[in-house]
Amino acid sequence: MSTTPAPDFSLSATGGNTVTLSALRGRKLVIYFYPKDNTPGCTNETRDFGSLHAAFSAAGCTVFGVSRDSLKSHENFKAKLELPFELISDPEETACEAFGVMKLKNMYGKQVRGIERSTFLIDAEGKIAREWRGVKVPGHAEEVLAAAQAL
Repeated sequence: MSTTPAPDFSLSATGGNTVTLSALRGRKLVIYFYPKDNTPGCTNETRDFGSLHAAFSAAGCTVFGVSRDSLKSHENFKAKLELPFELISDPEETACEAFGVMKLKNMYGKQVRGIERSTFLIDAEGKIAREWRGVKVPGHAEEVLAAAQAL
């Protein structure tokens, strides 16, 4: 178990919400960072977390997805996938930088800065209990759920 406190942030989310991490103390959180709305890997990952939402809730865990997309893009993505949780918009990379998920990636032979697919499980005391970096989508949401249930 890590004793590293999760970095705090306050950002706009879908549904007209503002998500402030420190205000969510007392509950377990899953925060997953993904590169872009409406791309195949991100759609599959988000759909997986959505399909397991009831199990995450039963484990006392709230799920949030984070990317640099605009709130408008997030609202459309959320509606399209009928998501039962909120998506956080981080166009200034506030949370991305705080959690260290911005990486140089190769895209069609060019170096571009982007989000490394990463997930953080945060315990009720606001500490990072587990982190996954460089995530491969298949089976990932299930693995995070198992960790949340064991927490």
